[in-house]
Amino acid sequence: MKRGKFIVVEGMEGAGKSSAITVIEELLKQYKIDFINTREPGGTPLAESLRDMVKSAEHEETLTQETELLLMYASRSQLLENRILPALERGQWVIGDRHDLSSRAYQGGGRQFDDKVIQAIADVTLKGFTPDLTLYLDIDPKLGLSRAQARGTLDRIEQEKFDFFTRVHDKYLELVSGDSSIQTVDASQSMAKVHQHIATVIGNYLQENA
Repeated sequence: MKRGKFIVVEGMEGAGKSSAITVIEELLKQYKIDFINTREPGGTPLAESLRDMVKSAEHEETLTQETELLLMYASRSQLLENRILPALERGQWVIGDRHDLSSRAYQGGGRQFDDKVIQAIADVTLKGFTPDLTLYLDIDPKLGLSRAQARGTLDRIEQEKFDFFTRVHDKYLELVSGDSSIQTVDASQSMAKVHQHIATVIGNYLQENA
């Protein structure tokens, strides 16, 4: 059986990841490709519990940056071993709402953890596993946060100071530069243009890999 593909959608708050995933889903259906969806942190019962720990703004004690980093990778490890890899082996494609690039940007850029520290944790938990294709939805932090605020209550990370998100954005741009497995989409455009760009990228990928 032909192994499935892992497609990840990345981006900051308000970038439009959910609607981008819908576009990808529709294209996979057109090609009659069986797929599943995942999200990070989360995606399995245990990983969802870890997500609640990371996202909740109502802890009785301060969640340290080190704990946040380790919880992200603990959740990712659970998801990878228990959902992503088995699905790919069954020949299913997997659409991921965030993956390792998020930790590199948020914990590496935002929290300013050294790249070598994050890489060491990734080596243990991911064992070299990487997505087949990543779509990075690029958006100015101010615009993205204004969209996120319009949606309603912000989680713990979304409540960070603006400087945090500037660092996250800068790190994303650094990471995607020169990586041929990552396609950048200007998410500040109209939704129609964003979706058309996504459809073009995914359509081309499907023609080459379906």
